[in-house]
Amino acid sequence: MIEMTIDSIRVSLMNYQHVVILKEKESDRYLPIWIGPAEADAISVKLQNVAIARPLTHDLLDSVIITLGASVNRIVVNELHNDTFYAKIILNVDSKQVEIDSRPSDAIALAVRVTAPIYVEESVLDKAGIILDRETGKPVPQDKDADKPGAKGKVDEQELKKLSAFYDFINTLDLDDLGKHKS
Repeated sequence: MIEMTIDSIRVSLMNYQHVVILKEKESDRYLPIWIGPAEADAISVKLQNVAIARPLTHDLLDSVIITLGASVNRIVVNELHNDTFYAKIILNVDSKQVEIDSRPSDAIALAVRVTAPIYVEESVLDKAGIILDRETGKPVPQDKDADKPGAKGKVDEQELKKLSAFYDFINTLDLDDLGKHKS
């Protein structure tokens, strides 16, 4: 598992689709995940410390978890199948860890409320992680282990075709300021 931070939330100007962009804490690899507008707002509201008169759904979930005597340990984006990301919320409950299936967007919205760490499985980053070309600012597919026989990180031709729509979408985003620290 690789620890991530939330770099930004972007909107494609072509189709107004929202994407949360996670960044590896220790490198310049990014993971864009499509999310709905409500989840984008829920994440943004908390990241920007916007005061809300009434609790949002993720605030309610946080309150329920606390009331039941549990706490959020971490969230993990653990799978990618057919262009769909999957995640787990790991709770500490009575000295045990309990895994709850979740959409990544909901897990991230909860994580920002409770300041829980966000992790991504290496296999997910191998499939969908991007590194930006320093000259063009455009994402380039990674194939870091292509020269190793039987490498797990290698993406086969069929998987690459499935991910082509994903890369086409990412190429519609304005990523020029990605990774630049905001003051």
